[in-house]
Amino acid sequence: MSHIEKPAKAGGFSSLQSTMKQVLRSQKTKQNIKNLLRVNQTDGFDCPGCAWGDNDHGAFQFCENGAKAVAWESTGKTVGADFFATHSVRQLATQSDYWLEYQGRLTEPMRYNPATDHYEPISWDEAFALIAEQLKGLDSPDQVEFYTSGRASNEASYLYQLFGRLFGTNNFPDCSNMCHEASGVALIQSVGIGKGTVELDDFDRADAIFVYGQNPGTNHPRMMNALRQAARQGCKIVSFNNLKEVALERFASPQSPLELLTPAATTISHQYLTPKLGGDMAAMRGMAKYILEEAPEAVDRDFITRHTQHFDAYEQQVRATGWAEIVQQSGLTQAEIVQAARVFAASSSVISCWAMGITQHLHSVDTIREIVNLHLLRGQLGKPGAGLCPVRGHSNVQGNRTMGINEKPTQAFIERIEDHLQVSLPRAPGHNVYEALKALHAGQSKVLVCLGGNLAAAAPDTAFTYAAMAATELNVQISTKLNRSHLQVGKAALILPCLGRTELDIQRSGSQKITVEDTFSMVHASTGVAEPVSGLCLSETDIVARMAHATLGSERVDWLALRDDYGRIRDLIEKTIAGFSDFNARIQQPCGFHLDNSAAQLMWRTASGSAEFRASQLPVSMLPECTRHAEQMVDQPVMLLQSLRSHDQYNTTIYGMDDRYRGIKGQRNVVFMNEQDARHLGLDEGARVDMAAICNDGRERIVTGFSVVLYDIPQGNIAAYYPETNPLVPIDSVGEGSFTPTSKSIPVLVTLSRQSENLLQRS
Repeated sequence: MSHIEKPAKAGGFSSLQSTMKQVLRSQKTKQNIKNLLRVNQTDGFDCPGCAWGDNDHGAFQFCENGAKAVAWESTGKTVGADFFATHSVRQLATQSDYWLEYQGRLTEPMRYNPATDHYEPISWDEAFALIAEQLKGLDSPDQVEFYTSGRASNEASYLYQLFGRLFGTNNFPDCSNMCHEASGVALIQSVGIGKGTVELDDFDRADAIFVYGQNPGTNHPRMMNALRQAARQGCKIVSFNNLKEVALERFASPQSPLELLTPAATTISHQYLTPKLGGDMAAMRGMAKYILEEAPEAVDRDFITRHTQHFDAYEQQVRATGWAEIVQQSGLTQAEIVQAARVFAASSSVISCWAMGITQHLHSVDTIREIVNLHLLRGQLGKPGAGLCPVRGHSNVQGNRTMGINEKPTQAFIERIEDHLQVSLPRAPGHNVYEALKALHAGQSKVLVCLGGNLAAAAPDTAFTYAAMAATELNVQISTKLNRSHLQVGKAALILPCLGRTELDIQRSGSQKITVEDTFSMVHASTGVAEPVSGLCLSETDIVARMAHATLGSERVDWLALRDDYGRIRDLIEKTIAGFSDFNARIQQPCGFHLDNSAAQLMWRTASGSAEFRASQLPVSMLPECTRHAEQMVDQPVMLLQSLRSHDQYNTTIYGMDDRYRGIKGQRNVVFMNEQDARHLGLDEGARVDMAAICNDGRERIVTGFSVVLYDIPQGNIAAYYPETNPLVPIDSVGEGSFTPTSKSIPVLVTLSRQSENLLQRS
């Protein structure tokens, strides 16, 4: 058995200790204690971490990982001209991602000098002039890629997409393309809107909550309070997750004195199932099969008749799917699936939540449509405590899409802007992340502008991604901290330092608010409270406005006037995006306002005008074409790898080397493996192994020196951290219909490490 020691519960006193540790490490202890008291408060700033919704009550509206995000951003450590004079780009490239960001906040704009291999100071005016010169010199507007992180505010995102479209392109690759794109695609097809249908209060009203492919204890810790409260009220929570995660087993609220100071905790999951990677769709098909064949009284025939189409084809497909196929593909027993189905069938109000354990597979779109099918089957939409909840990652990733960060904008969206500004905008679809990287790699695109994020670390197929970014004629990074993307320099590169969420944003009209949209379609204001780390840092909105002004002038849009008063940007949003009437007034309300959800109101904006059952066959293979038939390509056992985050991590930002909830201390190069698989491969716990991806494109993809950790995970499946395993994900291994990297289903060979072999030979 494993020698690691997982905690008996998540949360509790250990979370409080971890929070204080990060605050102390920030070198701004007093300021960050003040910051935490203003996180997610009506008069404060939105957490720069996850997109979970806010309550309108309680003095503490932050979680452990939110506190890490705040302390990581608001740090006393800084990176300026002296730092870059000391460190060449080549030297920086040898450092870890953790080391790079740990150096502190960027404080002044920098330009890469290829002659010296160092970044050197540049004035803001010179930086904007260089960007304008490069953009105006392109042969086509479609030779620039405007990438966006989910951290950017609504105001910055709106100006960014308006700038890009007035420049002439719909190339808006963004972080959604790598995480929840499948959710948007599937939901639009099935119910006509690409957002979740529930509000935060629905979690207090649900009789059952199904959690698929998600580890909220690490990735959305505030969600644990909602699950804890629901469980304590008698709601049955059924979790489907490939690994056993302690937070979904037992959770102690740090705000409960009893659970904080004693071993007491709340049992979260009524039932916890660990399907094979990619097996969730088969499990859901089994649940539907049980309901249709064994509990037909649970089928809401009236809802189906009034609100849906294609039920007969779906029912025929479900009945034709055999239990043997369901059991084999899901990795669960029929009895386990039936037990979950009985909970779904017996509950009057059901919420289904999911995250990247569902969305990063070949057949993710079909899997999410299967979740929707279950809800349509039982009429579990449009009523209190029931509905669909794709749990978004970064804090405004959903708002970015609402603001138009979309490579395939709707005709209605484009027409509203055209009508108001009396302009013509491009209609042809632009590039998503996959298409942008391919175009940059091939030299078809020339300029990359990144509004936040760390594309080099977030994207798959690391060698391919690095080469694509290094092929640019100009790489512009708008950032708070040094990261891997700054080191893929191309012919020219700029680092433009921006304000963080915690910091005051003062423009000519005074202190500015920004707005964000959470997982539940709540739009609310955020106001920084701390002094900026440097007088040379500009807000993201300011940077975008000045790029646009330098490139396009102000004949059609007065960019600098919008920059001077963000209320004017919100006025423009109100006039050009549906649902934002009285925008400036409504953000004065505690917790902001809710954007109406058509599907929650049982209005279906699909082509048919009804909610649509989608009758998909179970996948023939978990693997895309470029990795299919992996077993026939080699004569060794093939393991299916998923990448995941540690508890000391958010997206690509690594706060430390521990993963407390999985019992890992001081290391990240680990691979979680079933004990029987390890024994079959002749590996003991702690053995050092290499992992090589199997792909038929002729490229070698390998990572080395990972330590085996025995873990509760299905046979044939393994797991390791991201971005360390991104090199193993082939660029062409993407989800059908979504182009999302298949980072949860990577076929690999696991062998004794070359490092270990060398040590044995020397001894």
